[in-house]
Amino acid sequence: MTEHEKTENGGSGGTVGRILAVSVSDKKGQKKHNIDKAALVADHGIENDAHAGDWHRQVSLLAIESIEKIRAAGIEANPGDFAENLTTEGVLLWHIPVGGRIRIGENILGEVTQIGKECHDRCAIFQQVGDCVMPREGIFIRVLEGGEVRPGDSLRVLS
Repeated sequence: MTEHEKTENGGSGGTVGRILAVSVSDKKGQKKHNIDKAALVADHGIENDAHAGDWHRQVSLLAIESIEKIRAAGIEANPGDFAENLTTEGVLLWHIPVGGRIRIGENILGEVTQIGKECHDRCAIFQQVGDCVMPREGIFIRVLEGGEVRPGDSLRVLS
């Protein structure tokens, strides 16, 4: 997908990207560590992740395209460094409206509940990385239908 196609189709129905990394942490506000696969549980989030639970920000997503903006500023940054659960490629996530739905792999269905967030005041992520793109370009979803996610799985914008 070209950069023009990503820009033009970032939030439109049918846009397809992929999952680059799956990450979890024991505590909120920390960098996450990458894992080979994870179970997303309906109405809960990712098993064994600090952000899982009965609330609207069960799973966080951040595009590698956002991380690359930080890298371009000369800062070392990798998937999971911004406390995102799923690092994606090929979809400009912040273009998907609240209420929009995404399909991850064949089974997982998520609904966008929030775009960006108020960042903790100089949180651990900001201290370690020097900037944080999650407040501007990260999204949060509620898991409607669960399943297993792993790097390489497709990410499809449905609406």
